[in-house]
Order: sequence, then structure tokens, then C-alpha cells
Amino acid sequence: MRKGGVTLVLLVAAVVLVHGGPPAQTPQPGHGAWRTPWSYQGALGPAHWASLDPEYAACSGRQQSPIGIETAEKADLPAIRFEYHSGPLHIINNGFTAVRVNYVHSGDFLVVGSQRYELTQFHFHHPSEEYLHGKPYAMALHLMHQSSDGKIAGVVVLLKAGRANSIVQKLWEHMPKTAGQEQTIAGVSIDPSGLLPRTTGYYTYEGSLTAPPCTEGVAWFVLKAPVEVSVEQIEAFARLYPHDVRPVQPLNGRVVKESR
Repeated sequence: MRKGGVTLVLLVAAVVLVHGGPPAQTPQPGHGAWRTPWSYQGALGPAHWASLDPEYAACSGRQQSPIGIETAEKADLPAIRFEYHSGPLHIINNGFTAVRVNYVHSGDFLVVGSQRYELTQFHFHHPSEEYLHGKPYAMALHLMHQSSDGKIAGVVVLLKAGRANSIVQKLWEHMPKTAGQEQTIAGVSIDPSGLLPRTTGYYTYEGSLTAPPCTEGVAWFVLKAPVEVSVEQIEAFARLYPHDVRPVQPLNGRVVKESR
């Protein structure tokens, strides 16, 4: 990895994958499509989100995410399946955002039993927002999906230090270095299935978006098996975003279920 160049690129880059449509406009923390700025710390931090804007009122709700998973109820849950495929890499450097990949009509689906959710975007957190048995992982990937009737489903892939991940490497290496630059990288494609573990055992619970407007009613699926990324890949992200996480939220009586 070209450490200096990659770190500089991460300071200014956003990534967008498009299947069959123009680039989506993606709201980012404290900027742009969010009417009211917010942050992960200080006066605009998580403790104040609900009071910043009436649209963020759900941030003080009783079914918020992320959560810490200490115990779970074993259950005969439906199988989870990912119908992901490779697509062309279309990149926009908008000069201010983190690593977030957006799709327009991706054609990639999360399938849980008979329910299908289309992949809409994915992004990274450092460290993981979710805790397992009292501890976070080095990073986490959130893959966000939506069904045809508007139901949102999030998949959490926990990331730990180990071997380099080729998809992460590709994302890091192909970000434009100039703000405002927009281009398609000829011959380069991304398959998000390369970010998934080989096994799909999971925990599941009802929660919310983990950033404003903190919309509730989100079905979360936390995959049990972590995926490895290299220390260098973790450090490149952490230099830019050392702590882009919302604190763990109370369960308030919710039951976490675990696939057998």
C-alpha cells in the first residue's frame, strides 16, 4: 500500500458504484443534504442529536442502534443469502466525505427467507459501533438495503486485523486525488461479496439508523464471523476517522436472536 498517497486520498474522497443510473447524492455528517449539522463529538455529538432538529427526534427513541450483544436467544431463523455481483466502479471526489459507496438500482440483494432487500449503500466505521461480549472490533462495515415496500435492513460485517482485503485495497487505491474530479475507472469493477465472511450465521434485532435522523424500524443482521483487513488498511482509515461511531444504545427490553 502506498501509505502517504492513500492517506491523502482518504482525506478528500468519496466512492460511488452505479448500476443503471446517475450518481446518487449522499448526505454526509454535518454537511449538505442534512438540513441541520451534526457530529460524533462535542455540542453536535450523539448526546445532543435529538434536540438539534425535530427531524432527529427519533434519536431519543427506545429502539436505537447500535447495541452491545452480550446474550442472545437461539432461534430457528431463516437463512440469509447475498445475491451480490460485480459492477463498474464510478468514482466521485466531493472533497469532504468519508468512505461510502452508493448504488442506484444496484441489482444486488440481501435475501432473508422470502424477503428481498436491494443494496443501497455501504460504509465503514472505526472502531465497530457494535460490541460483542463487551468489546468492539477494529472496524465494521455496514451494508444498507431497502425492500420494495420501504423496509430498511442493515448488515454488519465485523472487521479484524489480519490479511489485507483486496476489495478494501481497491477502494483505497482508486479514489480520485482532486476534489471535484469525477471519473469511471476503465476495467475496474467492485464485487461487494468480497467483503463478506464465508459463513452467514447471524444475530438479529430491531433497531434504527445509527446516525441522524436515527429512523427506527430497521432490521439489523450482525454476522457472527468477522472478516480480516490489514493493519495498514485499518490505520489508513483511522488516521482520517479515529472514532466515527455512535455509542452503544440501551436495549430497552428488546430481544436479540441468534441463528442456530
